[in-house]
Amino acid sequence: MSAPKSHLESLPRSVQFLLATAVVGLALFPLMGSDYALQSLSRMMILAIFAMSLDLLQGVTGLVSLGHAAYFGLAGYALAFLSPANDPAALWWTLPAAMLFSGAAALVIGFFVVRTHGIYFIMVTMAFAQMLFYLFFDNRVLGGSDGIYVNFRPASGPVDLENKVTLFYVCLVSMLLVYAFLRRLLWSSFGRALVGIRINEHRMKAVGYSTFGYKLSAFTLAGALAGLAGYLWGALNGFVNPELMGFHMSAHAIMMVILGGMGNFAGAAIGAFVFEGVLHWVKDLPQVGSVRLGDHWQLWMGLFIVAVVILAPRGVLGLIGSALQRLGAKRADAQGMGQGEGA
Repeated sequence: MSAPKSHLESLPRSVQFLLATAVVGLALFPLMGSDYALQSLSRMMILAIFAMSLDLLQGVTGLVSLGHAAYFGLAGYALAFLSPANDPAALWWTLPAAMLFSGAAALVIGFFVVRTHGIYFIMVTMAFAQMLFYLFFDNRVLGGSDGIYVNFRPASGPVDLENKVTLFYVCLVSMLLVYAFLRRLLWSSFGRALVGIRINEHRMKAVGYSTFGYKLSAFTLAGALAGLAGYLWGALNGFVNPELMGFHMSAHAIMMVILGGMGNFAGAAIGAFVFEGVLHWVKDLPQVGSVRLGDHWQLWMGLFIVAVVILAPRGVLGLIGSALQRLGAKRADAQGMGQGEGA
């Protein structure tokens, strides 16, 4: 099998058509959706960006990070500190500044953690993230445990994120641009080198690749993209707190990537939508007898994720692809039988 054919990001035409239809549906949604639905979908698209940034590390490069939320939260705080008290911040420079801040933090932290491997890499990434979490949590100057409000959402010219529809489309365009960028990156020589490092790092070193530089570059880029998601999250909610950098946010991102299908950016995005959708559903489960099922949402989410991992090892996107392939095969068989009977 050739390298392109065996690549995880190769999507069947039926799946591509389904994804394109979903994007068109998202683009038209503000014409008919409520404000609450707009906010929920904006939240899902932001988390899709966050999940895709982690998939660059986890699914492509093979680096499982339990501290990826640190860069997500840092960008949110950057927005809060860069925003004037009585005026909206300028979108055109605060967004790149927040991403640069997150990327710089990832570069510094990555310089140390990328030198480790396996379980040590996982634990060191979590340790750095927890240090940042407690730095903000215990420091009143940085907002403390209460966090910081973003009084006015960013704006630049006609793009005012105070408008929920405008914010929705900014999230949609950002998600599509991140996906297109990462997909293009994956097919570049840099992306193929990252895949090679995941498959066999020792062999990549033997043929002359500086694997440390490649992994550090991927770590930094993933941090900057997580910063984009964190900035939009702060703009959406108008509030940031240390919980954005907590372990649970990193764990949620990992679950999104696993749910959608690791190594496939479209899968990571779908995983974010599925995770958030199921999460809202299980939290709203009714009371049965004396038991409020919604209060035990962690149990139902855990069972759902275990079921997906067992029944669909390639994630939700792989499950969709297999279902569409079987459907296409059945239609082809039915057409063949019809032509045979006609003859």
